[in-house]
Amino acid sequence: MAKEMGSVPSQTGAVTIPTAITAPRYSEWRRIARVFFGRKLSLIGFVLVMIWIVVAIFAPLIAPYDPLETHAKDTLAHPSAKYWLGTDSTGRDTFSRIVYGARTSLLIGFSAVFSSALVGTIMGLAAAYFGGWVFTIIMRITDALMALPGIILVLLIAGLAGGGIPVVIFALGFGGIAMQCRLMCGQSLSVKQNDYVMAARAIGMSNWRIMLTQIFPNAFPPLIVGITMGLGGVVLGEAGLSYLGIGVMPPTPSWGGMVNVGQGYLFSNPELSLAPGAALMTLVFGFNMAGDGLRDAIDPRLRGAF
Repeated sequence: MAKEMGSVPSQTGAVTIPTAITAPRYSEWRRIARVFFGRKLSLIGFVLVMIWIVVAIFAPLIAPYDPLETHAKDTLAHPSAKYWLGTDSTGRDTFSRIVYGARTSLLIGFSAVFSSALVGTIMGLAAAYFGGWVFTIIMRITDALMALPGIILVLLIAGLAGGGIPVVIFALGFGGIAMQCRLMCGQSLSVKQNDYVMAARAIGMSNWRIMLTQIFPNAFPPLIVGITMGLGGVVLGEAGLSYLGIGVMPPTPSWGGMVNVGQGYLFSNPELSLAPGAALMTLVFGFNMAGDGLRDAIDPRLRGAF
């Protein structure tokens, strides 16, 4: 209840004057945060993601060795106090490479997802607001992109361009444009029918100003969910490309590449594949759980379901 009525006696004592007691009001973002952190899996996912972000930022302080430094006398060493997760076939410290590999995965993940979200948002806003031939052209472009399986499109781009971090970012980002465009277009189509958008158009506000100040802020929350859940898929996609040898090129640390190299020593040195695989699993799990919790927190129909 937003207000409760009380009564205050007048100075004469004969008439009572009703007073309003206003209950504290909470912002929508505080409600979303309360629901999000109230779910255990969402909280676990958020903590896992934050741990890996901290590891990536402070990699030089956490890693005991340079990830490219070789130790010729300690090749294929087993885990010990000197090398916590052993060394690979060239004597590079596995733990240090996993720590720096987090930088590679997060750099590619955030860059690819945000670039696809930026392009997809602009295309979706324009298609929904202008309609007509603009809508038709943009939707046919997204139909063409979605007609090809995403993994085939990414493999084609990365294979033709020859691999490398910039190529992987472009390939994964390009592959995600269609989904982001569809999501923003659908949200914008419903938002633009509201009265405040019609009022802004009636007072002479420019089209781009209406899109950026009236439609985009109200259509943005579902896009946050798409970005968060898309991060896990992009990180996994980068690992897959690196595993196949058309992603991040060695000797740059990459979890997918480390799994590929370590599979040849799976029986003698299983940690070479299992350790980077476990790191990849925890990061992707964290993004997926955080995305699920954020979706439930933003959707009013799911806020009460714990």
